[in-house]
Amino acid sequence: MPKFFINNNQIDDNKIIITGKDVNHISNVLRMKIGEEIQICDTDTSNNYLVKLQNIDKEKISCDIIEKIKSEAEPEINLKIFQGIPKSDKMELIIQKSIELGVKEIIPVQMERCVSKIAPKDEKKKIERWQKISEMASKQSGRDIIPKINNPIKVKDICNFINELDMIIVPYEKEEKYTFKNAIEEIKQNKNGKPSIGIVIGPEGGFDPNEINLLKNAGAKIVTLGKRILRTETVALAMASVIMYELGGNI
Repeated sequence: MPKFFINNNQIDDNKIIITGKDVNHISNVLRMKIGEEIQICDTDTSNNYLVKLQNIDKEKISCDIIEKIKSEAEPEINLKIFQGIPKSDKMELIIQKSIELGVKEIIPVQMERCVSKIAPKDEKKKIERWQKISEMASKQSGRDIIPKINNPIKVKDICNFINELDMIIVPYEKEEKYTFKNAIEEIKQNKNGKPSIGIVIGPEGGFDPNEINLLKNAGAKIVTLGKRILRTETVALAMASVIMYELGGNI
């Protein structure tokens, strides 16, 4: 069943009013008719509703609320990805698939060896594009939130998150002893029921050793993923999948 997002101010007296680009999508792309049902999620409260289309015009769609739906789409794990900025198409793939897997937030990171650089004048447009991809992936996968794509930060800024998260994990090809599995087991032992985890992923050119030292000294866990070196667009998806499976993220 199609799912759409609204704000709380679009709900009034057991009715929901849909406006904006979703009007065209519902009426002209999906070609839905009066009387058909869709699912609506209020992004302010994460409440979900089953609604029936009551009136359709060019500017808005009126819906009658049939019932409030209990949703279990959101994992209890708070997983953030700090992604070294790769080429544009790769970043779009990372955002799309990470959102589908249950990631709560993605923070682009400008690293020393990033092949792709975002000029200040292009940053706003780029973030808007990435946020749109997050919204589309949230609709497709039935999420109850639209995960935020933040403005780019630098590696030193990641250190500010150390005390906010239960663990920040950094996969690094030159680490040989401490494994990703070791980190997962450590989280399980200290699990408070809703762990908050950050993953820091290098760009195509990998991490600069100074960046690894900075993160390690700040308290991040540097891990090995094994003998094979994964592409940057593979790392987030592999690690997010394992974390969701091992820590109860419904995969």
